[in-house]
Amino acid sequence: MLLANRLTFKQTLMLFAGFQGIFIIVYVSSSNIDNNCPENSNNEHKRSIHGAFKMEQTIPDELKLSRSSKLDIQSYKGKYDATWASLDTRPIPEWYEDAKLGIFIHWGVYSVPSFVDVGTKGLAEWFWYNMKSGIEGETQSDATRSVQKFMKENYPPGTEYTDFAPKFTAEFYNATWWADVFKGSGAKYVVLTSKHHDGFTLWPSRKSWNWNALDNGPHRDVLGELARAVKKSGIHFGAYHSLYEWFNPLYRNDKGNNYKTDDYVQEKLLPELIDLVTKYEPEVLWTDGHWDTDSTYWKSKEFLAWLYNKSPVRATVVINDRWGTDADCKHGGFLTCMDRYNPGKLVSRKWENCMTIDRESWGYRRNAKYLDYYDMDGLTQILAETVSCGGNLLMNVGPTADGRISPIFEERLRQMGEWLSVNGEGIYATRPWLYQSEPEASVWYTRSKDGSTVYAIMLDWPDDDNLSLTHPKPSDKTKVTWLGYTGTLKWSKVSNGGLQIQLPKVSMNKIPCQWAWVFKMEHLENTV
Repeated sequence: MLLANRLTFKQTLMLFAGFQGIFIIVYVSSSNIDNNCPENSNNEHKRSIHGAFKMEQTIPDELKLSRSSKLDIQSYKGKYDATWASLDTRPIPEWYEDAKLGIFIHWGVYSVPSFVDVGTKGLAEWFWYNMKSGIEGETQSDATRSVQKFMKENYPPGTEYTDFAPKFTAEFYNATWWADVFKGSGAKYVVLTSKHHDGFTLWPSRKSWNWNALDNGPHRDVLGELARAVKKSGIHFGAYHSLYEWFNPLYRNDKGNNYKTDDYVQEKLLPELIDLVTKYEPEVLWTDGHWDTDSTYWKSKEFLAWLYNKSPVRATVVINDRWGTDADCKHGGFLTCMDRYNPGKLVSRKWENCMTIDRESWGYRRNAKYLDYYDMDGLTQILAETVSCGGNLLMNVGPTADGRISPIFEERLRQMGEWLSVNGEGIYATRPWLYQSEPEASVWYTRSKDGSTVYAIMLDWPDDDNLSLTHPKPSDKTKVTWLGYTGTLKWSKVSNGGLQIQLPKVSMNKIPCQWAWVFKMEHLENTV
């Protein structure tokens, strides 16, 4: 959309950015808005445009004027300088180190079509990209072909991604209930997509005019509602934020200039990041969409210096590593390196395994089948592997467009909470032990923070009911217990210096949990 009313070229680009790729030329002035848009009962939005956006009677200030949003260098001076050498010295907050489990939420306009074919290596949240891919001559992927075929078979010709926005209704969204589900999962932090690569924001960003959840779709500050509910439940709130936007004209113009200009960063990205942090105070800031260029263009180091020195969450916030091509798996806070990162060994820095309960996608898929989802055996294995090697697990769910967490997601989350209610002592606030796993058994180790206790997480029940452990070295004072079991365990020292635990015959209604089992060993010779 172009508002031809004394707008400069940059202001026009900013306006295009606010409408995210709807190129309808409409000439307006303040007088014809007043004359042609009769007032409604609540004096809110005036006219529907292209079925997706609603024109307000007054144009927001940031679209009338090109206001500089550059960070004043003096505003972020403090303990940490705007260099990776300085920023990387900031320690990971202990709350995050102890938390171990978080919930990731991918939710947005893409939750309306909620489709990608299984086996195409596609992602439902990349729906808009796949709709448009190939139009300018790019090579089409299997995911792109499946999405474009889906659109042709199910929607009228000319349907645009932006037509899905009003259908992102969230009428069943209840942030308090979501927070209850997340708390029931045993998770200690939650990370919601504040903005994915389509640019649609889940809070009323003034830099995303009419392409946000208050102006369009739910007509609610859905991020703010969840932030309040999650914090009230005692869980740390976090926000995912994509650095780039596929079809934002400001970004595309900067990219076309080989990143020698930075209008998108100065006018859109930085103001939104600062607004997000100051308004909602997320304690996890999880960025993505960084892979086109390095942190110099994104102004990542300058922003992080402000975040660590001056922001309202400077003492508790934790960040990931996706701040530019030069930062990937190297700089920032915890490392993610790639989606589903799971090195299977101890690494030198704190890391996080972000993964999806739906094996195929982060966003909700209406065409998902039961076997596409991890069961609890798979989830407890991933959690044990991750925590034993020093990582945190960020487990993703994709809600529906109407605001529901589907029953299969809820079941998995509550099952995880049930498991952690018995075995959390071997997960929360633990640290990696001298050894991470057993070479010949499905067993992973953690230790208590003070080093006095070692936990063995057994994933598979041995056929002979004897658990043989080679790494723990028992002493005369060693005590072995089974978390959740009130009886006494029999164990013995074996010739290789390890120990063998004789598992008791336990009826199904007395076994502590259904999936993995945790054994606590105190007073070993080699606890640390």
